[in-house]
Amino acid sequence: MTLEEDVAAKLKEEMGRTGRSFKETVNAVLREGLRAARANQPDKPFVVRARDLESLPGVEFDNIAELIEQAEGPLHR
Repeated sequence: MTLEEDVAAKLKEEMGRTGRSFKETVNAVLREGLRAARANQPDKPFVVRARDLESLPGVEFDNIAELIEQAEGPLHR
């Protein structure tokens, strides 16, 4: 494995901070990174379901200003 200079410098810094060997530091950092990568993955994909907006009574989509006023009130600005 060949490390880029910035990564090697950070590993050396971590080795000095923790007192661990190169091998222990690399394994610990890889474990932490892999665990974090798995934790950031969503459990299931986010799905957007389309709805027919024409079926909402009292809502006019041709006038955006009026639609915003209906949603947020007359003091929306």
